[in-house]
Amino acid sequence: MPQPLPAPGKTSAPVRVALKTDIVVIGAGQAGLSAAYHLQRQGLKPGKDFRILDQSPEPGGAWQFRWPSLTLSTVNRIHDLPGMAFSDSLETDAPLVPAREAVPTYFAAYERAFGLAVLRPARVSAVADRGQRLRVETSRGAFSTRGLINATGTWEKPFIPVYPGAETFRGKTLHTKDYHSASDFAGQHVVIVGGGISAIQLLDEISRVTTTTWVTRRPPAFRSGPFDEDWGRKAVAIVDERVRKGLEPNSVVSVTGLPVTPAIEAMRARGVLERQEMFAEITETGVRWADGREQRADVILWCTGFRGALDHLAPLNLREPTGGITVTGRLATQVAKDPRIHLVGYGPSASTIGANRAGAAAARELMDTLGLGENVGV
Repeated sequence: MPQPLPAPGKTSAPVRVALKTDIVVIGAGQAGLSAAYHLQRQGLKPGKDFRILDQSPEPGGAWQFRWPSLTLSTVNRIHDLPGMAFSDSLETDAPLVPAREAVPTYFAAYERAFGLAVLRPARVSAVADRGQRLRVETSRGAFSTRGLINATGTWEKPFIPVYPGAETFRGKTLHTKDYHSASDFAGQHVVIVGGGISAIQLLDEISRVTTTTWVTRRPPAFRSGPFDEDWGRKAVAIVDERVRKGLEPNSVVSVTGLPVTPAIEAMRARGVLERQEMFAEITETGVRWADGREQRADVILWCTGFRGALDHLAPLNLREPTGGITVTGRLATQVAKDPRIHLVGYGPSASTIGANRAGAAAARELMDTLGLGENVGV
């Protein structure tokens, strides 16, 4: 039957046919690869029953964009992905290997070993509800899926708080994501804002080549003694409780504190860890505290963390008035408003070991929700 012509003066945009699949995994970092591994273990075929989309041109997730001085000796422990040890992908166990090289090498080897066909670069612009299915719009075409595992992490969503006068500052405003090398700051005074692990690492490096001022919103909580499994479980439980209530997840370090390492002891000896309280405003030439004190600055480096990169999920209206997304399930990955959607690498699973466990739970729970186990004989 002939289709009606568009009204005069209007053109009809072609509707892209969506490729059908059962599950789409968005993101091929630690969480996404873990989820994909477990989907495959449960009998689903990658590239057919489920699709893995990744916006980066190469394997490695956000690790490929980290600063060169972040080595295997300075990064938090990189946990093995399920089924393949991290050490198996390294030619050397040298601690000075940059993480931006070692981890992508590992992820690439992992994808090859398990035949996880990742479509890249594929940037997801939006996910919409189409009744029985979800429509995933990407730079590589559209996908129609019954379920979704979102593993987009936080790297694309750096957070810089709003402060009075920020627009007047004549120096450079940077975020952890922009950092490359301490030598870039030689001869400049750098105000470093933040009390997390990254802030401490960058403060250590930059303070060796120039003058610095360290500022945090609250006194940093340094803790001695081992960060054992019991302490880790307690920390994860606190974050887990927040996201189950629909609150935005706190950073892990806000719960765990900062372990006192030899590097931190050395910074104390150098007088670098002289923390200042948060300034009240930013001026043209630096920062000013509430009592009138001022500090000239050439650079303000915000090590203030990241937020979940979830803008593409906005059409689904998953957020609560509290700002977060309420999640449920065994490891707090299943979205309460739409059980077809799981968030891994979000909240309590925003760590390498947490992402592994969450990937397994999300894969199993989503397959149960969709009734896929019966179709693949598991």
